[in-house]
Amino acid sequence: MAEFGSAPRGSRTGRVLRRTVLGALLMVLLLLGGTGFRVWQVARTDDRRPVDMIVVLGAAQYHGKPTPVLRARLEQALELYEQGLAEHVVTVGGSQEGDEYTEAEAGKLWLGERGVEESKISAMQTGSDTLGSMQAVAKLAKERDWDSALIVSDPWHSLRARTMAGDFGLDAWASPTRSGPMVQTRATQLHYIFRETGGLLFYRLTHAPAEVVGNGIG
Repeated sequence: MAEFGSAPRGSRTGRVLRRTVLGALLMVLLLLGGTGFRVWQVARTDDRRPVDMIVVLGAAQYHGKPTPVLRARLEQALELYEQGLAEHVVTVGGSQEGDEYTEAEAGKLWLGERGVEESKISAMQTGSDTLGSMQAVAKLAKERDWDSALIVSDPWHSLRARTMAGDFGLDAWASPTRSGPMVQTRATQLHYIFRETGGLLFYRLTHAPAEVVGNGIG
């Protein structure tokens, strides 16, 4: 029999359970909010500086011609190269079934047509996602004794790409694009901030990629 004035055991247990659930939900919301803020914060920052290489992350191409997403990245990389921030540009990205060119090849062709010496461009034709691309870049960097990179991608993708590069031992900074389809509308921006927040958390938990091939993000 419960003592006078004391709450029933079931009531106390219920309160503890509710507090535990609310505490867990609060922690999840804080984690999501904090990660989303960092994605947004890094997206707004251009950390251009002298490095060993400029790395252009791949996106879709058609018959060797970059799509608007990839072209925006290449334009940013060309600007950095012409400013003398690096002597070498690395284009990355494989191909889809039936493609004649890889994303890396399309990027190399585009840059070469605009005056970048062929010997200064390395096309890493592997990797269907950011993780695979960064692994290939890190291997190339080790072979050539490079250790620093400027990562060029879309703003919302910058933090995850930079994080992966750092995990492979590179001193990496981001110089994201400021043009192209990924930054045209606030709705598009918000969509990719949410998407990249989830992708970054998934990577930190699993160290695995969280991308759909060919979506223009990787």
